[in-house]
Amino acid sequence: MELRVLAAMSGGVDSAVAAARIAEAGHDVTGVHLALSANPQSHRTGARGCCTIEDSRDARRAADVIGIPFYIWDMAERFQRDVVEDFVSEYAAGRTPNPCLRCNEKIKFSAVLDRALALGFDAVATGHHAKLAGGMLSRSVDQGKDQSYVLGVLTREQLSHAIFPLGDSTKAEVREEAARRGLTVADKPDSHDICFIADGDTRGFLAKRLGSAEGPIVDQNGAVVGSHQGAHGFTVGQRKGLHMDRPAADGRPRYVLSIEPVSNTVTVGPRSALEVTSITCGTPVWNGPAAAGDLTVQLRAHGEVYGCRFEEVGSGLRVELDRPATGVAAGQAAVLYSGSTVIGSATIVSAS
Repeated sequence: MELRVLAAMSGGVDSAVAAARIAEAGHDVTGVHLALSANPQSHRTGARGCCTIEDSRDARRAADVIGIPFYIWDMAERFQRDVVEDFVSEYAAGRTPNPCLRCNEKIKFSAVLDRALALGFDAVATGHHAKLAGGMLSRSVDQGKDQSYVLGVLTREQLSHAIFPLGDSTKAEVREEAARRGLTVADKPDSHDICFIADGDTRGFLAKRLGSAEGPIVDQNGAVVGSHQGAHGFTVGQRKGLHMDRPAADGRPRYVLSIEPVSNTVTVGPRSALEVTSITCGTPVWNGPAAAGDLTVQLRAHGEVYGCRFEEVGSGLRVELDRPATGVAAGQAAVLYSGSTVIGSATIVSAS
């Protein structure tokens, strides 16, 4: 059955090949590039940043090669409100957000999908490395590039209008195909880190928006061992950039254990103090049933996978791990899998 498909084209190799595959399959495809910055730069710096003028031109050239109509949609105001401002406010509250997950939830599969459906499209296609079959989301064959974690927040309704054409291909295969198709982005570097912080300096980005305020770094006993210029510049599990005045008595590295934004206090301790086995989460989004005895949870993008058990507690979720995890930060997502299939996700509130 021929579908009307809106292909989100970032200007990178993945989205270009995804659009090409959908068009080759006989669907009626229109390419769209999302302008997410009110003041896009002319060029990216290596693999950092996105939404540059260069990216929009690369997307347009790819659409021309594929032979599909192409448009640019201005999503800058929505992106600023739902992703950038959310990112800043989460850090200000002592949490560690995942902006890629929020962008998928609020922009690509909310704002864009809503507009696409209103315009008569049947689905939105993206270049994410993940599989979708029978309405169920699962991991890509390329485990190193798998993006099912950052898509885990999507609802069943959103997934029913999504297409991920790259889930059965490795990144190397995608690049080879792009070259065969004559797409000039075949060798373009992948973007990484946080797309709207082009220089990679998250602490500096937050300081410009939240200001600086000197506060204490304390050990587990409450003794002051250093100072900082803003608790928002830290995340649980962080080791570098602590600048402590008093080194640990045992000479071992210290890690951020907790962040208290009200008192502007950062607590540090040994790596062993980071270990947790019980995670409390907010309201879950369910995507499918779990197969007994085959449950795992992923707590960070490209992070480790842990065997687990879970139960719904009130409107939230409690996840018990089979072995300790470290660096579990409030604000991140706990994405639950049955085998390689995503069954649900929820935002981490606390861990112990």
